[in-house]
Amino acid sequence: MVSTNLTELLAAYINALHILHRHGVLDGFGHLSVRNPNNPPTFFMVHAIAPALVSGLDDISEYRISDAKPVNPDDPAGPIERFIHSEVLKRYADVNVVLHGHPPELITYGVSSVKFRPVFHGAAFLGEHVPIFDITKHYQPNDTQDFLVSNQRLGAALAAEFDDTSSSTCGVAQDACVDHSDDGPNRNSDSNHDDDRSGYPGHNLVLMRSHGFAAVATDIKIATFEGINAVANAEIQSKALTMQHAYTGQAAQGENGVAYLNQRQIRDTQQTMLSVVERPWELWVREVKVNPLYVNELDPEY
Repeated sequence: MVSTNLTELLAAYINALHILHRHGVLDGFGHLSVRNPNNPPTFFMVHAIAPALVSGLDDISEYRISDAKPVNPDDPAGPIERFIHSEVLKRYADVNVVLHGHPPELITYGVSSVKFRPVFHGAAFLGEHVPIFDITKHYQPNDTQDFLVSNQRLGAALAAEFDDTSSSTCGVAQDACVDHSDDGPNRNSDSNHDDDRSGYPGHNLVLMRSHGFAAVATDIKIATFEGINAVANAEIQSKALTMQHAYTGQAAQGENGVAYLNQRQIRDTQQTMLSVVERPWELWVREVKVNPLYVNELDPEY
C-alpha cells in the first residue's frame, strides 16, 4: 500500500499524462517522471505504455536515479529512454519532474536554424535562448544511431545541455532571471557552477534534434503547463514568421518583424504565470475526467 500523500501525487501524475496527451504534447510515446518525495534517490515513471492508457499503480514503477533500473526487478519493462529522467534528476536536486515528448511543432525548431524564443506570455519559462541537444555529436562508433537516449552516457550529455550558458534565461524555480553570460547557470549570483549541479538548471526546456524535447520543473502542474505552452509557442511563432515573411519578404526581429519577449518581460511574466498555474490545471483535469478514453483509478473524483 502507498501512503495517502503518495497516492495523491500519483493521481496527479496520471492526470498530467492524460492532459499532456489530450493537448498533443505526448502521443503513443513520450513520458513523464516524478521524484519520489519519500525516497529522493528514486523516481516514478510508467512502464512502456502509451501515456493515455495509464490508469493506476499497475502501470507505474519506481526506478533508481543512480542507474534507471527498477527498484523491483520483476516489474514490466520500462521506457527505453528512462535515462533522460534518471540523469536529469541525478544532476539537479531541485528538479522533481522531467517531461519528454515528440510534438511535431517542437521538432521543427530542433532541426532548423530558426531560434525558438518566447512570443507570448505563457511561454516566458523558455527564457531568451533554448538549447538544442544534438545527440549525433555524442555517438560512439558502436552506438545505434536512432536518436534515442538509451543509456546513461547519452542521458548525462542531455542533462548537461540544461546548463548551457550562451544566454540569459529564467529557471522555473528561480526568484529572478539570471544573466548567464556573467554568472553561469546559477540560481543566485553568489553561487558557483559546481553548486548549481545539485540545484536547478539554467534552462527549463531543451530541444532534441530530430527527436523532440525534454523539460524540467519543480512539480507536476508546472511541467504540464510548460509542455502545453511550449507547443502553443511553437505554433504561434511559426505562424508569425510565415505571415511576417509573406507580408514583408523577411521575418526579422524588431519593429518591423516578429516581437519576442525581452529579458525583463520574461522575468516579470514568468513570476505572474507561476502564480496562476492552478487555474488552467483545474480546467485541464476536468476535461480529461469527462473523456471516457482516460481512466484514473487513483483519483476519487473519477
